[in-house]
Amino acid sequence: MFLNLGVDEMGNKLTKKLLAAFVLLVLLLGVAYFIFIKVSLGRYYSVVRFVNGETYVGKLSYFPRLYLTDGYRLETNFQLTPLRDAVWAPLGIYLNKSQVEFYGPIRKDSEISKLLSKTQ
Repeated sequence: MFLNLGVDEMGNKLTKKLLAAFVLLVLLLGVAYFIFIKVSLGRYYSVVRFVNGETYVGKLSYFPRLYLTDGYRLETNFQLTPLRDAVWAPLGIYLNKSQVEFYGPIRKDSEISKLLSKTQ
């Protein structure tokens, strides 16, 4: 009887340690993912096209939801209008993903990248 209590007690301690290690691992992976999304991807410019035809360029964050900073509105004649110059001058814009037609990073050798490097 005493042997069974010892084995059960050791099993419970091992289970608790494994559970704690698993929770710690999940937390570390979550923090690493958050840092990658916020820091790495937020440094590059992306294009966002909405279903209504409007196109924006800016630094896009994906977590916890789509968020555009340092944004510009792309006009039909390939003119970039900074959102900071708009009357409402937002710090950033939360994007409704259901209204986004597509989004993606901009190549450094694209025409928009060349325009952005001239404006900064």
